[in-house]
Amino acid sequence: MPFLTRNHKTPLGIYIHVPFCRSKCQYCDFYSVTDRSDKLLDGYLEAVCTHIREAGALAPGYLVDTVYFGGGTPSFFGAEGLAIILSVIRKSFDVSRNAEITFEANPDSVSDKLLKRLRGEGFNRVSLGIQCDNDEILKKIGRPHTYEQAEAAFKRIRKAGFRNVSVDLMYGLPGQTLTAWENTLRNVLQLNPEHISCYGLKVEEGTPLYEYQQYCDLADDDTQADMYLSAVQILRSFGYRQYEISNFCKKGQVSRHNLKYWTGGEFLGFGPNASSDFAGQQFTIVRDLHTYVEQILSGGQVLQEVHDVPSRERAGEYLMFRLRIASGVDPQEYEKQFLLPFAPLEKTMEKFRQQGLAQKTYDGRWHLTPEGFLVSNTIISDLLVIQERT
Repeated sequence: MPFLTRNHKTPLGIYIHVPFCRSKCQYCDFYSVTDRSDKLLDGYLEAVCTHIREAGALAPGYLVDTVYFGGGTPSFFGAEGLAIILSVIRKSFDVSRNAEITFEANPDSVSDKLLKRLRGEGFNRVSLGIQCDNDEILKKIGRPHTYEQAEAAFKRIRKAGFRNVSVDLMYGLPGQTLTAWENTLRNVLQLNPEHISCYGLKVEEGTPLYEYQQYCDLADDDTQADMYLSAVQILRSFGYRQYEISNFCKKGQVSRHNLKYWTGGEFLGFGPNASSDFAGQQFTIVRDLHTYVEQILSGGQVLQEVHDVPSRERAGEYLMFRLRIASGVDPQEYEKQFLLPFAPLEKTMEKFRQQGLAQKTYDGRWHLTPEGFLVSNTIISDLLVIQERT
């Protein structure tokens, strides 16, 4: 095989799951722990670095163009640990000079010292979890910060030199009205972030919120829909482009890492419960920090749910993920890539177009409207049924 030069390498995203949090939010079903003992922190750091080195040796034909530290709360883990992990990634993989390198942060764990260190190490994007501007609601959902702290954290991030900042917001929170949600948007817009993610609250089984949801004055489905459509309108009026169901950005400021998921790019995940789609296989890491550390350091097995992805399944994923993003699906690309006819799907998309749920662009691509995004699960389900018949 001829030597692969940098220009011919396959793009690859890397996700690092940092599973440490100060406290657990009432709605959160992501894997995290609140134990921050030195033994566990050191064990995690050693294990994830070992795992990265092992994987890097198996990926010489890849060029890493995005790195994302999610959680958990990476900023709570600390700058030293994050810097060490990024250094190991650079030594183990070929990392692009202009790679997007993101870390998630909570307002209560952002400091000038942390930001200065991470900016100096090459991190160039921050995702700040604000969620809401109402302190009473923040307390109800278990967020360990106030909105004043969130504003201060954002200003610190700017002062440290970060020019690509995303904020996470949630709607449908306990006691939150449509007017209150709209006020949250307008207050956050004064911070002028490059990227905004707006997520509707989902009450997941196994979370504390699930147990007492009937006492929380949660928004019903119709109110959540109104909140969503209001966000689309307000953010558009402020110059933010909706490029995915829940994500909005200024021109040229999409989340390159997340877009990789939605467009079928390859990525490797490290840390407990991280997922991967790499070299034709999808797999997930065991959802337990102690097991992850023990198995990695002893040369054991941490992967689960490993499976090859056949073309027919990839075709279904293409529909599911591409209809999440504003650019939508390309019939010619679909037929060429999967050798399946798009005509039966076209008929169904036309039906959704007549209902105001989908649109067809001048170049033949199909995408959902904001109203279509609200019922995207139903639309995609109908399309997958039709796809199975072809």
